[in-house]
Amino acid sequence: MSLPAISKHVCVLEREGLLSRRRHGRYQICRLEPDALTLAADWLERHRTFWTGQLNALAHHLAHPPAEEDHP
Repeated sequence: MSLPAISKHVCVLEREGLLSRRRHGRYQICRLEPDALTLAADWLERHRTFWTGQLNALAHHLAHPPAEEDHP
């Protein structure tokens, strides 16, 4: 991965509050923000739970299709 690509990703994470950055001489020290990561993990878990349920229901429906009714 190129340095500009890394910098772009770091900027996105910083903008969203998932990490903080400070300068130390010519270095930039990045620090993960655990509180923000916890919020992100909670959000992901809610969506994972929802989509797991939806996909399980779809799998059940596909595995056990409703019986077709006779049409006159």
